[in-house]
Amino acid sequence: MTLNPSLDRTVQVDRLERGAVLRTSAPTLEPGGKGVNLTRALSRNGIDSIAVLPVGGPEGAELSALLDAAGVATRLVPVNGRTRSNLTVSEPDGTATKLNEPGSPLSTADFSVLATVLAGLVSARDWVVFSGSIPPECSADQLVALMTSVTDLGASLAVDTSGDALTASISARPRVIKPNRAELAEAVGRELGSISEVIVAAEELRSRGVERVLVSLGADGAVLVGEHGAIVGESTVLEHRSTVGAGDCFLAGFLSKFSADESDEESALVEALAWGAAAVGLPGTSVPGPGDIAYSNVHLVWQPDLDRPLVAT
Repeated sequence: MTLNPSLDRTVQVDRLERGAVLRTSAPTLEPGGKGVNLTRALSRNGIDSIAVLPVGGPEGAELSALLDAAGVATRLVPVNGRTRSNLTVSEPDGTATKLNEPGSPLSTADFSVLATVLAGLVSARDWVVFSGSIPPECSADQLVALMTSVTDLGASLAVDTSGDALTASISARPRVIKPNRAELAEAVGRELGSISEVIVAAEELRSRGVERVLVSLGADGAVLVGEHGAIVGESTVLEHRSTVGAGDCFLAGFLSKFSADESDEESALVEALAWGAAAVGLPGTSVPGPGDIAYSNVHLVWQPDLDRPLVAT
């Protein structure tokens, strides 16, 4: 479920300079929104997934056409607002500057239709992921009600969002949440400077009703915290091209393994790191396929230095 999808345009520049007139590469136009990226990544690797999203206006029509051309399974809900259009400016070292529009509000009727669509798709054996930002004027009650409609059907809920939306979603008792370091810090109200502090913060969210907290830490790897403790993993990226969508591919990789065998958390974390690293090596918001994903530069850290300062972000 992507409540605030986007039409993503990516251009490359030699160096981003504020106030300058810059020449860019030819633009790459791709379907965007974190949940859309997640479905694209799963589908590219032969795993069934359906992208559910509201669409509106000419941007929504173009987004729909791109998803159809890519062979992505969708359930599109027409709305009166306009689908947002985002711009990413990428530099050769992998630095990406994103200019994201806020999107259009969804009406009460729109939420009702989305709930009906979900009810017709979801069964108790499914995973449903709510991913990305929420539209303007979306209340916590509306968000949680939509999430709860999924868990009431017996489906497993995963959440990848931030700020007040992440905090509110905890009351829906998701099985997995995937914050990055900054999002986790915001959720607990303090800075997180080491792996040990990340683990303590993740346990704090677990105490509020989350089953597992999957934390992406960029160059510092990732941490999975669940009922059996914490698992730490790292990956090496040989060529940084774009971090846009890497977190979505990270979660897709995790769910591709975990949804099939929940007892093998270690393999699920390795898969997450491999998919995320592969995404960083691709341009724009491209998602990795089987030929892009390598495991040689991914490993679990069995005796991590829990107090080592994390790389600044």
